[in-house]
Amino acid sequence: MWLYARRRLGIGKARDLAGMSLWEFRQLLASRRISPHYDAADLQQDLTNLRELGRL
Repeated sequence: MWLYARRRLGIGKARDLAGMSLWEFRQLLASRRISPHYDAADLQQDLTNLRELGRL
């Protein structure tokens, strides 16, 4: 979790190392008030993906 908080690992690798599901890991992060890594570039990519899938 420390490596995730320091932006040294992505959420997928961090949760693998912790031996947790994505949901469990996100709950743990929330309980420790560690913000998810999500910035404007991530939002733009998500919007692009949704448009390509015809969901926007």
